[in-house]
This record gives sequence, C-alpha cells and structure tokens, in this order.
Amino acid sequence: MVRMIRMIRPFTRAVTYTRWLHLFMAVVWPAVWYLIDNTRMYLAALLLALAGLVPAMRVVEGLQARLLLTGQRHDGPDTGIVVTPAVTWGDRGRTVLWLQTRLFLGGAVAFLTVHLPMLTDDLVRTARGGGPDPATFVQVPGHHWWYALLAPLPLVALAAVVVAAGKLITVVARHLLGPSPTERLAALEERTEQLLERNRIARELHDSIGHALTVAVVQAGAARAARDPAFTDRALDAIEETGRAALEDLERVLGVLRESGRPVSGRPTLADADRLLESARASGAKVDADLAGPLETLPGPLSREGYRILQESLTNVLRHAGAVPVRVRVEVGGGSLGLEVRNPLTVGIPGPGRGSGLRGIRERAALLGGHAHTGPHEGDWRVRVELPLR
Repeated sequence: MVRMIRMIRPFTRAVTYTRWLHLFMAVVWPAVWYLIDNTRMYLAALLLALAGLVPAMRVVEGLQARLLLTGQRHDGPDTGIVVTPAVTWGDRGRTVLWLQTRLFLGGAVAFLTVHLPMLTDDLVRTARGGGPDPATFVQVPGHHWWYALLAPLPLVALAAVVVAAGKLITVVARHLLGPSPTERLAALEERTEQLLERNRIARELHDSIGHALTVAVVQAGAARAARDPAFTDRALDAIEETGRAALEDLERVLGVLRESGRPVSGRPTLADADRLLESARASGAKVDADLAGPLETLPGPLSREGYRILQESLTNVLRHAGAVPVRVRVEVGGGSLGLEVRNPLTVGIPGPGRGSGLRGIRERAALLGGHAHTGPHEGDWRVRVELPLR
C-alpha cells in the first residue's frame, strides 16, 4: 500500500506536469523547422548552439527552469539554478550543452508522448478486430482479444517516462545552469560580508547603547546619593547628552539595516575621543588622559574601531568599578596605534574571557590585524590594544 502511494504521489504534484511542459516546449520550433525542411534538421541544432553563446540566453533558460522544473519564482529560495547572464566562456559552453540536452531529451519525450497513446489505441482496435494505425511505430499483427489487457501498458510507460524525464532534466539543469565555481566563490564572499556586517552592527549597538545606559544608570545613582540640586542638574545634562549621542548612533545603525547598500557615514572616530572622556568624567570617574600623535590622520576604519574600543573600555570601568581613577593613553607612532585603559582592580571586574564587551574588543582588534589583552595587571584592570596602521 505504501509503495502504491509513493508511485502515485508524483502525479499529484503540479511540478510533474510543468516539467513535461518544459520538455515539450523545447521541440516546438524544431518541429516547425521539420515541417518546412526535414532534410536540414542539423541547422536547427546549430542555430540553437549559436543562441547558447549569447549571455542573456542563460537568464532566459534559468527563469524557465526555475519556474517549470522547480516550481519556484526567480526571486524565491535558492534552487541551485542561476538567473544571471553568462560571463565566462565556460558558462556559455554549459548553456550550449544544456540547450542541446534539452532538445534531445525533449524530442524523445515528445515522440513517446504522441506514439505511446497511439500504441494503446492500436492494441484496443486490434483486440476488437480492427486494423492498426500505419503511423504507429510498432505494428501489432493478428487479432487476439487479450491485446486489450496490454492496452494500459503504453500509458503506464508514458507516465513513467514523464516522471523520470522530468527528474532527469531537473538534475541536468542544476548541473549545467547552476552556479560556476567563480559564482559560488562570489556568493560565499557576499555571504561572509553580510555576516561580518551583522556582527559589526551588533557590536555597534552593544557599545553605543550599552555605554549610554551605563552612564545614565551611574549618573542617576550618583545624583540620588548626592542629594545636591546642582549636581543633579549636571547629572541630568550628562544623561541628556549621552542619550542624544546614543540616539544618533542608533539611527546610523538602523540606516544600515534599512538600506544594506548604503555605507555608514558620520560614525565617531578617535578625533572625537574628548566626548567619551567628558562623559566618563561627568559620571564621576577621574579620567587622566594622554592622547599622543596625529589622531586626525588615522585611517577611517582604524580610527572608528579604536573609538569603539575606547568606549567599551570606559563603559566597563563605569559598569563594574564605578567612579574610580582611570588612566587613558592613546598613542600613534611606530607604525601602530596603541590604546590602554587602566583602573584600580575591584571585585566586580569580570575575569578574562568573560563578557560580550571584552569579546567585542578582541574581535575588533583581530579584524584589524592587531591584538588585545584584557585582565589584571600590576594591581589594576588593564585593557591594552595594539593596532597596526597598515
């Protein structure tokens, strides 16, 4: 019973019949050519081969194959069949081979589609005492009633041909109309770039929003503890400024999500480090900063990532140590950018390797070809990052 259901199942799927239609369509214009001049059918195959050398033919065949062989739209899920013009001669050659294969297999299926039902008709007619049709490719001589029992066999054979040929042409299409090794590599690189961009956006949100929330929490707690109206006003100003900056960063990141092809512009760099330092000081931390070297001349990606590393380092200080003395040193020289943030070691500081912020610092440094060390050092908690300028 299960085997019977499996045999019948293909005939309940629309794609079985669209595959048959796809094969039948391949021989429509060669059949017209045959009616005009059946002595030069080789010219039809030659013209088809020349058409396969046209880059756009790969798009046309890919669209047909996706729609009729897989039942998917051109913008649907990946079916292993591309809908882009042929770029290399290898792609053109595969398109030519595809067209010839489709013509040959489609001609065979069309021939059997016409003649197998005619064979059934001959068997029925002969069983009833009539004569077979001379156009049938198999003549059934004699008159026997049991020929009627054989009449369904050609139809069963036709059904098997339709299903098998449809599956075969689909496999061939994925092989000949599928992406070339170059296209697979390009797709892999594009996917990698998308994943890197998503990770970068996640780090941007973590660093920017995390810093703003940390400053807001520290300022609010300090204002409540101080019970000084003047200090409360300063704390509210700091919270407002930090929140406004975080909203700007959030808008830029969301702009990337809305328009994937649009680059992020206006992101803060190390030239804006004073904003971070003032924010930390407004939160109660005693920041001793030493910024040495031409920070304005740093390459854009290096300066932007350095800013985020400094931001996350100060955020960790405020989150885990509170209002403590912080020593910040940023130095450009010797072909590298050095960044160090130190603060007194407290119980609340996480150990090495824990926390998404510390992991983000190490990931940023690694992506730029540098390295980061985070952990206790001579009684302090230290974040030390070295990034090469080239």
